[in-house]
Amino acid sequence: MPAVGVDEDVVAWRRHLHRHPEISFEERETSAWIADRLAGFALVVERPTETSVVARYDTGKPGPTVALRADIDALPIHEESGVPFASERPGAMHACGHDGHTAMLLGAASQLTARELPGGELRFIFQHGEELAPGGARDMVAAGVMEGVDFVYGCHLWTPLEYGKVAAMPGPFMAAADFFKLTITGRGGHAGLPHTAVDTIACAAELVGSLQHIVSRRIDPLHPAVVTVGSLHAGDAPNVIPGEAVLTGTTRSFDADVRGRIPMLIEEIARGVCAAHGASFELDFQFGYKPVVNDERATQLVREVIDPGELVELEPIMGGDDFSAFGAEAPGCYAFVGAGGQFPHHHPRFAIDERALAIGTRLHVQVALRALEVFA
Repeated sequence: MPAVGVDEDVVAWRRHLHRHPEISFEERETSAWIADRLAGFALVVERPTETSVVARYDTGKPGPTVALRADIDALPIHEESGVPFASERPGAMHACGHDGHTAMLLGAASQLTARELPGGELRFIFQHGEELAPGGARDMVAAGVMEGVDFVYGCHLWTPLEYGKVAAMPGPFMAAADFFKLTITGRGGHAGLPHTAVDTIACAAELVGSLQHIVSRRIDPLHPAVVTVGSLHAGDAPNVIPGEAVLTGTTRSFDADVRGRIPMLIEEIARGVCAAHGASFELDFQFGYKPVVNDERATQLVREVIDPGELVELEPIMGGDDFSAFGAEAPGCYAFVGAGGQFPHHHPRFAIDERALAIGTRLHVQVALRALEVFA
């Protein structure tokens, strides 16, 4: 059962958002709904981009500017969770917890604006497009939402972490997330006459395996990296050799040199494999999010307000998040709030333990209050 008071609102807000998901850069109804909620909290509400929202609470007294961030977008996934508040929009689902992130930050805004603060400004950032590179954070930074910010905090509901636990680790915490598209061009033909064609599927199949050698044989094993092919599209009929095959995938890394080498290695391997098959290729590589690197002082501040029984240590993960764009503008910390669930993030049956919403809301409030003191 949800807790009483503001936590009841947080749960209700989260369920409303879960029913009405909108995917990255299409969050028009979501952002309008958020702006309406914020208007009731005596905040100055701004729309820095078409589908994002920023609300400011200026005390009118000298002090630091503290920013709190939540991402608001959903994923292009058809929900199969079976919860009574499941998505009413086919092909869209909050399968990563962003509905909870938004609700928790709304709850924190409600609580913080109801009390007298020592000074400074609170800035509530509701960011669009986190799930789709190059991400919405950089658009918001370009629009000036981080101007004058002295400290920035965000948190992610994390189902691999059990309910009641929180992780806030200094240093590299989430990997750089980059994306690629490889288009292989051959010569289509009859499946029974393969010698008259250039088989792009055979070429693509070999290329998928060869790309794994980047991590296993071309990168220092002490520097973590991932190369994943997420899709392979080619052909429409069993008796036709297609003239084109398209691979898409993602790469993850922490080290800047490794990050820069990976696209060159993909191109080198693609050139060799395609040449061996008589095919050609085109590589479109997109650098997405930089690594999330938590500032040591900012992270210590966050760890100090976490209950000792909640605080746990957590190894860096190869997931990415464009919170890094905010962290590049001011000292920041990105924390994980345990929301233990049976199914992983980005799964059609993903679900969170809603009790975690109260912890996340409380941490937003406590971190904001502490930061207004420490950065004064």
